[in-house]
Parts: sequence; structure tokens; C-alpha cells
Amino acid sequence: MTVSFLIAMAASYGVGALSALAGARGRFGRGLVAFAAAAGAAAGLALGLTALVSRAPLALSLPGLLPVGGGLALRVDPLGAFFLVVIGFGAIPAAIYGASYSAAYEDRPASLRLLGLMFHLFLLTMSLVPLADNVLTFLVMWEGMSLTSYFLVMTDAGEERARNAGLWYAGMTHVGLLLLASALLLLSGGTGAGAFADLRERAAGLGPGIRDVVFILAFLGFGSKAGIVPLHVWLPRAHPAAPSHVSALMSGVMIKMGIYGILRVALDLMGGGPAWWGGLVLGVGVVSALLGVLYALMEHDLKRLLAFHSVENVGIILIGTGAGLMFHHYGLASLAALGLIGGLYHVLNHASFKGLLFLGAGSVLHAAGTRDMERMGGLIKRMPWTGAFFLVGAMAISALPPLNGFVSEWLVFQALLGGVAVPVPEVAIVMPVAVAALALTSGLAAACFVKAFGIAFLALPRSPEAERAHESPFSMRLAMGLLALACVALGVAPFAVVPLLSAAVAALAGLPDTRAELAAGLSLQAPAAFGRMSPALMALGLALLVGAIPLALRVLRLASRPRPGDAWGCGRVGQTARMEYTATAFAEPLSRVFAEIYRPMRQLSVDFHPGSRYFVQSIEYRSGVTPWFEQFLYRPFLQSATFVAERVRRLQAGSLHLYLLYMAAVLALLLILARWL
Repeated sequence: MTVSFLIAMAASYGVGALSALAGARGRFGRGLVAFAAAAGAAAGLALGLTALVSRAPLALSLPGLLPVGGGLALRVDPLGAFFLVVIGFGAIPAAIYGASYSAAYEDRPASLRLLGLMFHLFLLTMSLVPLADNVLTFLVMWEGMSLTSYFLVMTDAGEERARNAGLWYAGMTHVGLLLLASALLLLSGGTGAGAFADLRERAAGLGPGIRDVVFILAFLGFGSKAGIVPLHVWLPRAHPAAPSHVSALMSGVMIKMGIYGILRVALDLMGGGPAWWGGLVLGVGVVSALLGVLYALMEHDLKRLLAFHSVENVGIILIGTGAGLMFHHYGLASLAALGLIGGLYHVLNHASFKGLLFLGAGSVLHAAGTRDMERMGGLIKRMPWTGAFFLVGAMAISALPPLNGFVSEWLVFQALLGGVAVPVPEVAIVMPVAVAALALTSGLAAACFVKAFGIAFLALPRSPEAERAHESPFSMRLAMGLLALACVALGVAPFAVVPLLSAAVAALAGLPDTRAELAAGLSLQAPAAFGRMSPALMALGLALLVGAIPLALRVLRLASRPRPGDAWGCGRVGQTARMEYTATAFAEPLSRVFAEIYRPMRQLSVDFHPGSRYFVQSIEYRSGVTPWFEQFLYRPFLQSATFVAERVRRLQAGSLHLYLLYMAAVLALLLILARWL
């Protein structure tokens, strides 16, 4: 059965890619391409769920497809199966959404063909990453995923912003590939043993120094894909540049392949490590979560705001993962499993609510033609379905019960609270700090989405584009509705999800199966009785509370006494959009509180009348925050690289005689070195 699902997945993506390459246009053509993508994703989802439930690994080797390095080797184990489920879970609504959203590219046949072809190849290579069972297969699929996503970012290659985003993305992803290849080659020891089974055996015999180097290289390489700080700079550029359903996949699904890689190398291939491995992952997670949400608060571009929240949520996932790695080192197996389950639950949740929010942002862009929140407002009246779905996603990412973000963050909190059991006080003190950072992150995220939803959807339209906005087509609303439903289902039924996550974690480095403790009926019971929580009963209580208010009004006969009257307008008769709170004004108090981090930049330009300075013609006010990492890390590096490149370029004189002289000089130098050595 699993082999049949694998063949169906590959065949569907292949048919979809060929259909797009043939130039499928119009409603039928776009529908065919979308149907093939959804069918491939559904087959991948079925394959992952089957492997998770049965827990029976599937191994498949096709040496003829890759004649070197052991050939194409695939293996479906519980960890890879879980991430395959995440890919299918995010890809099905993205494919449905793309059937209508890609109509905007109908007048650009080349862009539409590129978009459809790369979309299917992206899904295929990304699905094969967690199934790879040797180094060559993994690196080929990883690079295929990166290249196809690069071309998707470049769909609007005519825009300078897309070209700039593609350049940053290509640079970061290939630096990451170089680090990963180095880590895996070190792990194999240059013996040519590329199978993951051989790497597991060899890792046990490596010295501590080599193991540490492998872990750091792998963490940085996978972290660049996951978007950890300071390697996150490509996310706020690439995600807004890509089409919105691609942004949903890149943010909700693709960056999680970095989390997969960290778990695969640290726990599966190397069997865990010293406590500082977990401390490093946890510390980077805390920094990423806090800086991600702080930068998101200052953003007024809706898709860039969501991209920074991806950095924040990857940080939350890494907090749970880092705690799990630390507990694993100290032999606290149940707590380690709890931390990892919390992290994996947040992986699945983030795929749902971040996919939903990016699709909602795409609907706004489709209807109003702008991503600038300062030019939105009042969209809830013109786009009620999109507004309702976006509100569900905003509540879920803000960790409000009973939605799914609350459950996964509760699990991570429970794991951190268990840190009192760590026998080393200097290490145990890290856990309360992480708890405080996670609580602050959750509060700031809620404030940020109050701004995002309130400024974009409420009050009066601030521009003619917002005034003319319209609701999205049915397929786009259907995709958002599916993800909104998933946010609710994952929030109220964690007892059905945790056993699957436990199966994925139990296969790693001898961790126990904790599903018996976590899946007791309608409530979740953390190991060692740290806490108990029932999202289903919480949802029922909220529903009863909401229903009780109108019932009480009816019983007291207050609802039957309408009292019509004008709303108080602060002394003004008519309200205009200029009286509304703007996104900048909303974020101003927080920019003052965190001024040491933001280092806000303000620029005021006043244009006076040429006849007299007493008459002002226009005033322009610009504000922003200091881009620390670009200004103090990447800009000096790029300037140095440019300086060196310009000097080296002088060697390319176009003279054959000069090139022969270079070769002779190098040959002489090598002979001298060989003689000396």
C-alpha cells in the first residue's frame, strides 16, 4: 500500500508538471494543474499517515536512477512520515487556492508555465527530502527543493524587488548547502559510506570534537533554511515576492525541513549529544522568537509582517526542540519526549495558521492590489469570508484557546517547567528564563495581530483600492476554510494528534512513547503531573458562555428593548479615514518601549512655498527601525567580498600570454611546495 501511495504521489506531480509545461491555461487548464498537485499531496499525506500509524518502515532503493553514491535510496520511518504529513497537509489547500489565484498570470504565459512547472517539482523534491536514506539522495533533493523554490520566488522576475529577493535567497540557500555537505562528509569520514545506516554506526565512534563540529555545521546549514536569527534575512524578502500560495508553502512547510534536518542529524544519526547542543538550540530559539515578533510589530507590509512571524514561530519550535535535547542528555526521557512533541505539534500548527494567514494576505492583495496596511481598512465589509478566516488564523497564531497554537505552546511550556528536574542548577536556571521569553513572545504576537486585523479589516477604507475591494473566488475561500477548520480541529482534539507525534519521537535515540500519558481522554496530562489541560472542555465552556449572554438578555427581556441612537463621534458629525488609528500609530508605544533594540530612524521633510517660508506646501514623515543584521553583519561582508572580487577581476586581462604566465607561476609554486613538504 505504501509503495502505491509513493508511486501515485510521484506520478501526480509528474502529470501536473507536464500539464503546466504544455501551457495549460484557462479555467480548465489551471484546474488540471491544481488537481494534479492536490492529488500528489493527498497521496503523500496518505503515505505519511499510513507509515505513522503502522510504524512499519518502508525501504526502497533504485540505484539505476543515481549511478553514484549508492543510488536513489528512500526510507519512510516515523520521523520522515510526520514531515511528509505536514507537506501534504499544507500543499492541498495551497494547490486549491492556486487554481484561481494563478489567473493573474494568464496574460504572462511564460510566468504561468514557470509557476506551474516549478510548483510541482518543488512539491516533489520537498516530499522526497524526509524520505532520503543516503547522503547523495538527500543533497540532490535538498538542492532540488531550493532551486525550484528560487524560481518560484522569481515568478515576477520583471520586478526589481523579486530579483533582489531571489539573489538573497540563492545566496543564503547555497551557503546552507555548503555547510550541510561539509557536515555530512565529515560524518561519513570520507569513506564513501553514504547510507544513513552507515553514518549512524560511524557517528558512535567519532571523537567529541568532530561530533561537535558536525553538529554546528548541520545546525547552521539547516538553520539557514529554517530562518533562525541571524540567518533569517532572506525570509522577509523572499516570502512577499513569491505568489501567495507559494509563500504559504515556503513559510508554513518548507522552512520546517530545517527542523527535520536538525532532528535527523542530532538525534537519529548521532544519537544525541552534550547539554550545550540543546542549550545552543534553545538560546537561538529564544532570540529568534523575540526578535522575530519585535520586527513583525514594526512592519506595515502585511506579507513581510507574516514572514517575520515565521522567524518567531521557528524560534518557538526550537525552544521545544532545544529543551528536548537538553533533557535527553540528562536522561530525563519523558521530559525530552514532551519537549520534542511540543515542538513537532507547533510544526503542524504553524503549517495550518501561517498557511491560512498567507492565503488571507493573498486574497487581500488579489482584491485591493496592495500589501500596505496603511492603505487598507474596512475590508471586513467587502470581504467577510476572508476577514473571518484571517481572524481565525490571527487568534490561532496568538495562542488563544481553544485554537491550535495554544495547545502546542502549552506543551512547550510544560516541558520548560519540568526543567526543575535538571540536576545541574546552572542549566536548570535556563528554563525559567525561556518560560519568560516565551510568555513575552506570545503577548507581543497577540498585540501584533490585533494591529494586523484591526488596521486591515476594521474601520473605514483608507484608499480607493480598499474601497473597491471584493471577495475572493470560491476556490480561494475553500482553501482558507479548510485551513481555518484545521486550526479549530487541531486545537480541540489534541488527544488524536499526540499519539502520532509520539510515534515520530519514540523512534529517536531511544526516547519513550509518551502517548499513554498525553492522550488520556479529552484532556492532556503532561508527564510527572506537571499539568493537565482539556482544550475540548475549554471550547465547550466558551461556546456555552457565548450562548449564555444572548440567553440571559432574552430572559431579562433586555434584548427586546431596542434603543436607537447616534454613536458618539467625539464631537464630530462625520468620521473619515484620516481620524483612524494607523499601523504606525499603533506600533509607536512599543517602538518607544523597545527603543534600544529598534533604534528608530525618523526623517521629516518639509516643502515650503517658494514665495514664503510661512506657507508649507507638503510635509513628508518617514520612520523605520535599524536593520541591525543587514547593517552590521551582511553589509560589511558584502562590501569586503566586492572589494576582493574587484581586485581579483584585474587578473582577467584577456591576454593568452598572461594566462600562460599565471599557469607557469602556479605550477612552479606547487613544485616548490611539494619539494618542501
